[in-house]
Amino acid sequence: MSSTDGELTAEEAVVAYHERTKHHYHRYAASLGYMDWASQPDPFRRYQGAALVRLPLPTKGQELPYWRLYVTHSGSPAPLSSDSLSLFFRYALSLTAWKRFEGAKWSLRANPSSGNLHPTEGYALLPALGAIHDYPGVYHYAPKEHGLERRAELAPSAWTALMAAFPRDSFLVALSSIHWREAWKYGERAFRYCQHDVGHALGTMRFAAAALGWKLRLFDRLGGTSLSWLLGLDRDADFDGAEREHPELLALVMPHEWTDHLSLHLPERAVSDVVASRWFGSANALSGDHGVDWPIIDQVALATSRKTTSTVQDFSGVPSENELFAAPVRSGSFTAERVILGRRSAMSMDASTAISADTFFRMMARLLPTRDRRTIPWDAIPWRPRIHLGLFVHRVNELVPGLYVLVRDPGKIKALRQAMRRDFLWGGLASCPRGLPLYLLKEGNCRTLAARVSCGQDIAGDGAFSLAMLADYTQSLIAYGAGFYRRLFWEAGLVGQVLYLEAEEAGIRSTGIGCYFDDPVHEVFGISSRDWQSFYHFTVGGPIEDGRLSTLPAYSNQSNELAV
Repeated sequence: MSSTDGELTAEEAVVAYHERTKHHYHRYAASLGYMDWASQPDPFRRYQGAALVRLPLPTKGQELPYWRLYVTHSGSPAPLSSDSLSLFFRYALSLTAWKRFEGAKWSLRANPSSGNLHPTEGYALLPALGAIHDYPGVYHYAPKEHGLERRAELAPSAWTALMAAFPRDSFLVALSSIHWREAWKYGERAFRYCQHDVGHALGTMRFAAAALGWKLRLFDRLGGTSLSWLLGLDRDADFDGAEREHPELLALVMPHEWTDHLSLHLPERAVSDVVASRWFGSANALSGDHGVDWPIIDQVALATSRKTTSTVQDFSGVPSENELFAAPVRSGSFTAERVILGRRSAMSMDASTAISADTFFRMMARLLPTRDRRTIPWDAIPWRPRIHLGLFVHRVNELVPGLYVLVRDPGKIKALRQAMRRDFLWGGLASCPRGLPLYLLKEGNCRTLAARVSCGQDIAGDGAFSLAMLADYTQSLIAYGAGFYRRLFWEAGLVGQVLYLEAEEAGIRSTGIGCYFDDPVHEVFGISSRDWQSFYHFTVGGPIEDGRLSTLPAYSNQSNELAV
């Protein structure tokens, strides 16, 4: 990964950024250091001059039980229509509530975001649908209005060429990031948080598709330039005076399983036809003045924008569903809608709520792909797990408190054992499902330790458990290139999204923790090389609700009640 002309290679630029943006006990990553409220960005991107098609807000949620999202072939796929698209975006990227305190009011969304700043923008490339438009088009999703802004109108022949290789009634969804929204508060570390948010949004889209009986697959080798062309993000005149959006990912949404999904590809000529289409609208400026810019973010964005090498892998050796769950999960407390739209980030934990070992094991099992590659959301990505969990277990009945590890790819057990402390136990758990690679490393109360390495935040020690997501970092960059740096964060966000939903189903809460002391976390687990790096923290437990806040419906014509 070295360069001969003195300039950093893309991989070296990634490593330099990651090291530069680490938090340390006595030095945090560079940021403004205070809240510049005068430059606070608008949380809603709109394209002025683009026609807005309001989606029909579902008046009654689906009665689909949450657990059925995980059941393969659990029902017929919904037909593609304005109603089904509405439900897809409702569950994936919409507002879920408004919160009010004294004179302040802010919205919550289905897709979580660090600091509730929401740098992620959603797009769809759709065929002609009578209630949407008579021609195929490129659309930007406007969450505040629950509508689609028509950015481009495509010729039917262009749509046919673009989608020729895919199943009928398929469409494309895409995500971009506005780095300024996160950098405004978090400075140079913001690129990391934007990528977490993309991973969460990929997860919300996959669960939304599952609720409709659809499949979703990531285009894992599409470069940023091609995606910019598809979404019109390269059109300088459309962003005159407005913050630019950076392309992140493209995914195919299909009505049923497709055996050829590992070779997702868009013809270059078809992409060119989209570029040559008629485009509409100009982006709104989110802040009048930025005050300060963070050029290191643009540098790492450029370094990670190129195509990755193929990440398609063999999944033999990973557990089957029967090995991960003692019995198929066929019951639950809530509907999918209640879990998805009711998801909230806990602001603090009660330091007393415990969960059962069975609940804990089920949460852990949901974080693993299965041998048949059909379990969601892991069927959306083609690579084997590169994120593993270092766990701080505080209050799980029948388990001793202490440090644990979940090796999400059993093929990495040996490598992790070699990287971690030599005196760790690596003890198996008698009551654990036989296919779950979960091990006890060290017994003991680790609540204070968990809080200390999570930037001193008590919430990491006050839950039932918390965790550090340990990435197979160096080997990933060597194998797949600098662009995979983003994908490591996406995978971490997917892990977090599953934990969010599983916590809701269990009647508790969780939250992501982006602030942690990187190298001290590695020291906890005895990791001394750069080969493994902590990419995200999470905590799960009993929440303390803030009774001062009022909750209002997300949309004016919506009841404040969610289907149970």
